[in-house]
Amino acid sequence: MSAVPEYFHSVTLERDKCKGCTNCIKGCPTEAIRVRDGKAVIIEERCIDCGECIRVCPNRAKAALTEELKDIARFHHPVALIPPSFYGQFPSQVSPGTIAAALQAIGFHRVLEVGLAAEYVTEAVAGYLEEHPAPRPLISSACPAVVRLIQVRFPSLADLIIRVEAPIEVAAAIARQRGKGDMGVFFISPCPAKVTSIKQPVGRAESGLDGALSMAEVYGQILPILREVEPLPGYPQASHVGTSWGRFGGEREGVSGRSLAVHGIHHVINICELIEQGCLTDYEFIEAQSCPAGCVGGCLTVENPFVAETNLRHTALTYPRGQGHRPKVAGEVLLLTRPITPRKIWQLDDDTTRAMEKLLLLKETEKELPGLDCGSCGSPSCRTLAEDVVRGRATINDCIFNLRERVRRLAEEMVDLAGKVPPAMAGGEGEAIDFE
Repeated sequence: MSAVPEYFHSVTLERDKCKGCTNCIKGCPTEAIRVRDGKAVIIEERCIDCGECIRVCPNRAKAALTEELKDIARFHHPVALIPPSFYGQFPSQVSPGTIAAALQAIGFHRVLEVGLAAEYVTEAVAGYLEEHPAPRPLISSACPAVVRLIQVRFPSLADLIIRVEAPIEVAAAIARQRGKGDMGVFFISPCPAKVTSIKQPVGRAESGLDGALSMAEVYGQILPILREVEPLPGYPQASHVGTSWGRFGGEREGVSGRSLAVHGIHHVINICELIEQGCLTDYEFIEAQSCPAGCVGGCLTVENPFVAETNLRHTALTYPRGQGHRPKVAGEVLLLTRPITPRKIWQLDDDTTRAMEKLLLLKETEKELPGLDCGSCGSPSCRTLAEDVVRGRATINDCIFNLRERVRRLAEEMVDLAGKVPPAMAGGEGEAIDFE
């Protein structure tokens, strides 16, 4: 039996397409990418599969590893889980029933709205906030990229993550509760982080899903047949509250008390820094989504995120304000079963003494660098280059400014040496030779 990899990543690099342009290293929120020998290299333990590198790569060298539509044929009864963000990819005139019918036409046996599960999660989060009066603020666990960001970059905040399941896992439990036989449950994913959360979940032993499909691929399959199908009855299944989860600010609509919603991974980082500094203790709840405008802006979507947000907002307005037609779900399904622990990736050495020595060397190395954070060395900043030097992954001469200065000094030394001759040579002791 092959060993389970310590880290699974849905974000992959196609080396043949990589031009070493360094765009990805500047946008990575966890400094997980380097450029070495003209190609990008992903540091596995730091990657959170947020998809920012996919978003900024001009050469399409980064891609997300997902199942293909043909893979659903492995099961007699494949089930599609539709996230609210998928509805945002279509004009609001395209009804949820039409989209569900089109999904059945391409091979799915049943279709379930994840927004239905989001209603349960909304209630569970409200209950969690009441049962845990301190500390504050508590942070949503719905976005797997944000959860992993905290594990990697803000380990002190791990205990603030709400121990409630993400809607996709609750939706999978509902699907299996309703189905029987050879059933496969597939999520139509707007981002690679959710793919990773299925393959290697955080906070639970294993996922209840069998895989995830790229939203862009599924969109392309059903778009040509939307006018050919009759809308399925019974849709929408969810309410306004659950459907609003697909856009920025939708999750916090179901939470009472003072709350804050932030979207875009770098804005999330700014908010996490404020939380670390103790600046946001007067907030009850933080909705944090790594993609711009929320899940509608994931890098596996097709529509402009702000157009998609508007589409979804208008669609949600047609949904009932109360709860959808919901089956019963056991309370334990709504709670994470394992702690969310930090990743120990920043320590320089397991031995404390050696780690302190390396830290001092890192600081001294950083002083020798220009502090421009230009990325030309293949590391995202001068500090990370200094860290790479200490870890043996780079040399200080990878900095082009240091290299240029060293070449200049060597050239001056060569000129100086060229103007001197040993005393035994013609021209007298210490007398310079005239080369002109």
